[in-house]
Amino acid sequence: MSYSTSFPDLSLSDFGYDLPENRIARYPLEKRDSSKLLVWKASRIEEGLYSDLPFFLPAASLLVFNNSRVVEARILFQKPSGGQIEIFCLGPHSSYSISQAMSQTGSVLWSCLIGGASKWKRGQVLTKQIGETRLTARFVEKRTDDFIVEFSWMPTHISFANLLHELGSVPLPPYLKRTADDKDAERYQTIYAKESGSVAAPTAGLHFSEHLLQSLTDKNISSLYLTLHVGAGTFMPVKSEKISDHQMHEEFIEVTETAVEILIEKLNDPVIAVGTTSLRTLETLYWLGLKVSQDINIVAEDLVLDQWFPYRQTTTIPVSEALDFLLTWIRLLPDKKLITKTQLFIVPGYSFKIVRGLITNFHQPHSTLLLLVAALVGPSWKSVYRLALENNYRFLSYGDGCLFLP
Repeated sequence: MSYSTSFPDLSLSDFGYDLPENRIARYPLEKRDSSKLLVWKASRIEEGLYSDLPFFLPAASLLVFNNSRVVEARILFQKPSGGQIEIFCLGPHSSYSISQAMSQTGSVLWSCLIGGASKWKRGQVLTKQIGETRLTARFVEKRTDDFIVEFSWMPTHISFANLLHELGSVPLPPYLKRTADDKDAERYQTIYAKESGSVAAPTAGLHFSEHLLQSLTDKNISSLYLTLHVGAGTFMPVKSEKISDHQMHEEFIEVTETAVEILIEKLNDPVIAVGTTSLRTLETLYWLGLKVSQDINIVAEDLVLDQWFPYRQTTTIPVSEALDFLLTWIRLLPDKKLITKTQLFIVPGYSFKIVRGLITNFHQPHSTLLLLVAALVGPSWKSVYRLALENNYRFLSYGDGCLFLP
């Protein structure tokens, strides 16, 4: 098939492959940077390890990382009757940004999934206590796809992020089909994780060790950190046969004034995204800059990106111009930081504006992540995945990965 801008006519069946269960990596390797790396460069394929990455990257590249931190979003409550209820914190109530919700003290509202919801009667309060820390959960509202839960806790000075760290557990991807152990608390987290808010790891970054980061610096490869808080929607397969019928999930991004300044300075160098989340954040910045150029008085509530905005545009502006507009807008904010939501849906036919390469894991069939890879490299994704399956590469979150340099 040919990839064109008529993306609504793309069929989901064109983006599947057979992934045997025994090819899914259930556990990480002992060393972060010892995973295999398949390098696709202008249709040529090479193989190596993540530790070899500095030798495969173009000179003076800018690597862009997602520094979001996975929170311990899975909380188990024991009912007085002995039954167990699991609450999975999806994201903050619409009255908060993710950073506001994570820093709340005393109480907060969250959108949640509930395991055993039928056992939790409206008005019943669940309680969990470890040491001096006591957490209560109150059922507020049942919605179509989730529940609104009010959490409150003692001591009240503890932030919600610290509370989850103390009382919750890491929510591993469902396809691993196991519960998290002590090792996952460290390994399902990048070594540069900083901003709490993700319920799934930006997994391409799991391969980076301190030694690898230093090796990249030694090779004059720069690093830039942005934030996209990964939501549970990242695991949701595309279920509609026509891709245009899929509703893309929203995720929070946070980007500082300094980060945009660095990006503008490095636009003439190869910008390589570490992970699909970094890529979506980078590309979102261009489209937000375009929106500012169209309305210089746009308010923060309107500077969000819906999934089809890029595909509806009949005119565009140079990347440097778009980023200059966005930077000017960010500088007017009190804390000089952009905090907004992106629903950017990258599918074949998308025109990349900033990103020139991608480091990423092998993704599930029929996933939005695989569609993004297909948008970047075209039909060649099939031969890359076929080679990986034939040569015992490990797939998904704890698996091996690719460096794509179109």
